[in-house]
Amino acid sequence: METEIPNLRHLHAFREVALQGSISQASERIFLSQPAITQAIAKLERSLDTPLFERHSNGMRLTEGGALFAERVERSLKLIRFGTHEALRSDSDKSARSSTLDLALTSTQLRALVAVADARNFSLAARAIGTSQPALFRAARELETLLGTALFEKTSQGISLTRPGQILTQQVKLAFAELTQGFAEVGALNGRDTGCIVVGAMPLSRHYIVPTAINAFARQRPEVEVRVAEGSYVELLHGLRHGEIDVLVGALRSPVPVDDVVQERLFDDLLTIVARVGHPLAGKRRISIGDLASHPWAVPRAGTPTRDCFEALFDAPPHTKPAGLVESSSLILIRALLLNSDRLTLISNHQIRMEARQDLLTTLPYNLSATRRPIGLTTRVGWRPTATQQLFLDLLHKAGSYSENE
Repeated sequence: METEIPNLRHLHAFREVALQGSISQASERIFLSQPAITQAIAKLERSLDTPLFERHSNGMRLTEGGALFAERVERSLKLIRFGTHEALRSDSDKSARSSTLDLALTSTQLRALVAVADARNFSLAARAIGTSQPALFRAARELETLLGTALFEKTSQGISLTRPGQILTQQVKLAFAELTQGFAEVGALNGRDTGCIVVGAMPLSRHYIVPTAINAFARQRPEVEVRVAEGSYVELLHGLRHGEIDVLVGALRSPVPVDDVVQERLFDDLLTIVARVGHPLAGKRRISIGDLASHPWAVPRAGTPTRDCFEALFDAPPHTKPAGLVESSSLILIRALLLNSDRLTLISNHQIRMEARQDLLTTLPYNLSATRRPIGLTTRVGWRPTATQQLFLDLLHKAGSYSENE
């Protein structure tokens, strides 16, 4: 279920009342009338279907749900403030004003920014968020005018983001993710756990770790949706860094590719050389590099850890590499190629569990101890999972622990 992002002015009002404990004091600080602040809080309470404050003669105190939501609002507004500042960093005059600019931004403007960033087209963006193209175009241009910098530019492929636009979009998406988590936490507190887990599954994790964790999770939280995102590492990392994915599961990178993500090892994995049962090399007790080079191979795309291991395997003397490589990231395709030819592949045992049990594929006796690599979780620096998200992480750890000891 998609969360409707609240009016930013309402969030600022709620935050200030939470800090001051008083509507009148909040009114003086953010220059909104007391009735406007009262209405803002009432609208947020209706959206969350829960009271946010307890009203007392000496002020306003946050309820338990209010305290949960207040933390998410604080984190969200901080991200928007940071994004505004960073987007304008190159212009010292504009950067100096960025500390107050975020107070003038609207949810409509930021939703327009995100929609155009995703669709790369004003008409498609408008359709995606259910508004008219003129209204979305107006909101986007108002945002540019307010910030005093260009956020969009026309290219041969549509609308692209300028550097300030890219910076601001990333932080806005993270801010929206925080608010979504806030709604989920308040809902769970009130017995309505309608959150959603989005896991980026890299190839190795799709065969045991992620499905095992999902099945265990579903038994405990049957009402929570789980979305599995697949794609290249670069695509999944982008989704993680923009708040669209909660956690990546798979081979860790060394060094860590960017400074805003953190990696956590679950277990170490060894690659194996795999062939069909009955392959000419399957019955040999000793296999040479020449034997391996004499057969065709199916390999993953360049730049992946497994492909790097494949290249290193044939990089030593006599430097004989197999001819006629088939490059694919699809395990389904590679499986079909192996089952119907003498082709070989380099893969983890975890990825052929079922085929090995069915006596379809087998591993060849070749020492690949140098291919040991860490498998684990990648999350954003500073990310604070909800209790539901933490449960899923715990189950991923449990599945990974089983894999390590198997």
